[in-house]
Amino acid sequence: MSRKNDIDRRQFLTRAAGSVFGAISFPYIISSSALGAAGTVAPSNRITLGFIGTGKQGNEFLLSGFLNNSAAQVIAVCDVDALKRKRSRYRVEKHYAGQSAKGVFKGCTAYGDFRDLLARDDIDAVVIATPDHWHGITVIRAARAGKDIYCEKPLSFTIAEAKDMVSAVRGYSRILQTGSMQRSDYRFRFACELVRNGYIGEVKKVSVNIGNAASAYPIFSEECYLPAEPVPDYLDWDMWLGPAPWRPYNSELSPDISNNIYPHWRNYRDYSGGLMTDWGAHHFDIAQWGLGMDETGPVEIVPPDGKNYRELTYKYANGVTMTRRDKGRRGILFVGTEGKVEVNREYLHTWPGNLKNEQIGPGQMHLYESGDHYANWLKCIRTRSKPICDVEIGARSATVCHLGNIAYRLGRPLKWDPKNERFVNDEQADRMLSRPMRSPWHL
Repeated sequence: MSRKNDIDRRQFLTRAAGSVFGAISFPYIISSSALGAAGTVAPSNRITLGFIGTGKQGNEFLLSGFLNNSAAQVIAVCDVDALKRKRSRYRVEKHYAGQSAKGVFKGCTAYGDFRDLLARDDIDAVVIATPDHWHGITVIRAARAGKDIYCEKPLSFTIAEAKDMVSAVRGYSRILQTGSMQRSDYRFRFACELVRNGYIGEVKKVSVNIGNAASAYPIFSEECYLPAEPVPDYLDWDMWLGPAPWRPYNSELSPDISNNIYPHWRNYRDYSGGLMTDWGAHHFDIAQWGLGMDETGPVEIVPPDGKNYRELTYKYANGVTMTRRDKGRRGILFVGTEGKVEVNREYLHTWPGNLKNEQIGPGQMHLYESGDHYANWLKCIRTRSKPICDVEIGARSATVCHLGNIAYRLGRPLKWDPKNERFVNDEQADRMLSRPMRSPWHL
């Protein structure tokens, strides 16, 4: 499609969307162009949202979170699975109908192609919960379309995509929140404040547990050899694959809507990075926060060799090492010269025990505070300020995960230049910074 035809198509879709919505009664909605750079819009004016990806994560968790926030209004949903998008559209309209005096609401449009959703100029921001291999394309095109973005973790599918996503979000002056929601949890923030303020002395080691290596869920993703199954008539399988290599459909990758489970595409290399990028994007993210490494990363990555290195090991320029352990509960353990802090979603443990009762004083370092990941993003859209898990943070945390996967696959130590975001004198490893995309998709 030519650029002119693409522009004509976008203009047509925008006019069509306007004609459809013109007959519907809405609460007063203000567009992003009127939000201003200084957050001058009254809080009662809602930010309009479109959802791209309405599977289990998008429908059950993200949609629930934003429907229950009066600062936003969902007016569009998109999924390549017709049953999933219809389910989410019904849920949105039922929710707003319950708030309407007439008990009726028909103001949410369902799309099968995210480009049609992005073409609407009455959508301020998008929430992206697609499989990981779609994140780079949808984020970058959303930024180009002038939309602010909430994108599920891991932010990127590759290290090269992470860099491109940062450039696009910055270049188009967009606000992006990465869905690494632990940053908006008090336990994780307080644990990192204890570490950053020296309560455990000089940090020597961080141990990160992202899951048991003996489980059915692989640490790093594998090749996909699932048997072919008939493609359901409600699913656009070619669009589900998008930039990934073509392969036959299998319900493990995109299960029927009646199976209320997480799909298993995370297990396969063409779509994700296994536990390393799934839980790793949560816990390595907190490790980076506690170490003060949000704008950089490790300088060496060593896979386990059964001898000197029994765990995947990251080395930082300041001498701190970070390892991935697989025993015990998922979480992060900071080890210093005078104490330890361990944190996960269930508890905060400290050694000595009284550290958890400390109060961070007014003259000490206080980290970015957010009590609600969704509300933080919406507030930052209005103020045009960086959210707690900004695009650079999400990109750096995803990069740590990808570096581990590359070290596992190559089976040898790697030197990393976090400033230039390339391997040091290692052409073989550099070739793994990106992945080819299936035509016609590109960033």
